[in-house]
Amino acid sequence: MTHFAVVAPPLPGHINPLLVLARELTARGHRVTFVHMADAARLVAGKGAEFAPVGEKDYPAGALDAYVARLAAPTGLFGLLGTLKVTAAQTDMLCRDLPGVLKAIGADAVIADQTEAAGTLVARHLGLPVVSTATALPLNREIGVPPPFVPWPYDASEQGLVWNKGGYRITDLLMRPMRRVLERHGAAFGLDPFADGGFSPLLTVAQMPKGLDFPRSELPATFHYGSPWRDGAAVPRMDVALPHVEGMPLLFCSLGTLQGGRIDLFHKVAFAARDVGARLLIAHGGMLSDAEAAQLSGLAEVRSFVPQQEVLKCCAAAVLHCGMNTVLDALAEGVPLVAMPIAFEQPATAARLAYAGVAEVVPAGRASRVRLANALKAVLTVPDYRLAARRIADEMADGGGVKRAADLIEQAVAGTAA
Repeated sequence: MTHFAVVAPPLPGHINPLLVLARELTARGHRVTFVHMADAARLVAGKGAEFAPVGEKDYPAGALDAYVARLAAPTGLFGLLGTLKVTAAQTDMLCRDLPGVLKAIGADAVIADQTEAAGTLVARHLGLPVVSTATALPLNREIGVPPPFVPWPYDASEQGLVWNKGGYRITDLLMRPMRRVLERHGAAFGLDPFADGGFSPLLTVAQMPKGLDFPRSELPATFHYGSPWRDGAAVPRMDVALPHVEGMPLLFCSLGTLQGGRIDLFHKVAFAARDVGARLLIAHGGMLSDAEAAQLSGLAEVRSFVPQQEVLKCCAAAVLHCGMNTVLDALAEGVPLVAMPIAFEQPATAARLAYAGVAEVVPAGRASRVRLANALKAVLTVPDYRLAARRIADEMADGGGVKRAADLIEQAVAGTAA
């Protein structure tokens, strides 16, 4: 039996798929403990894994809500810089306090999400085997591929490479607070924090299938694309059944758990759905007030949470903010998309969806009723979108999901003990 410690950002989009992985590993006789600020315990409690708090002095009760509010705020340049600063502070805390906690809980190995660099660095410092996970867009750097935070299309020309190089220079500039944290702790540990790109040399497992990424030529042999990590546990039930309306296709709209309060965008999508003669189901993740939800109720069915996979089986298309988990759930059912990215890596995910031919892209900042209606009309009436989505669904069906990810992790960790 191996005791795995999981280190990842304290956000549902990362924690939820890792909980599925944790349950699979636990079913195989292993032990799994998530480690982060104390508030993150609520994301794990009762879901098949243990939890150990870290950094309680720096992150007292209420700290996670403050962090989520920061992420959900409008993301202009100053907002982005502030977000990067507070995220670097979390990494600083983890690099400082995580070693003691991992020793105290008796961790044998670490599962470190790519989006939290402290996990890999601390594991290397303690001499623990570490596995990287890509629950969202893979972050492996490659000059032939645009940085994972820009909306640029894939362009293998010389001009495209110039753009990519410039993009990485800007990325490095923005990431200076994080780089300084890692350099300082790396020096204290006697390690290069950026060795192997900052990821595990043993294994990286991704939820995303290869068919959704840009063409790559520099991924290490230890990188494995995959398919969504799902097991059906803790799926919310639909509180009211959706009525069937003959001749009116059903659309699904979600903006995730961070941006689900964007009632302005929900209104635009609702009117666009009406314009194309479709019904709309909105899931706002509990981010709208009752009064705001009531404003939309005359235009759409509105829920806080829905059983996403079950609902998507009935949908003709979906309008999504490009959070990876919802994108994968939709494409697993062969549902074409209108991609409406808002922030973070979402524009880069949208660019890959367009490249794969499964989506029309309407960035949130340029979204209008007319543009959304035109995009919806395209994905509903042009067969190529559904055919492309079906190809991705077939690829994911053969991807092995969480069981294959767990197999690879067990093999990698067992190899370090040989």
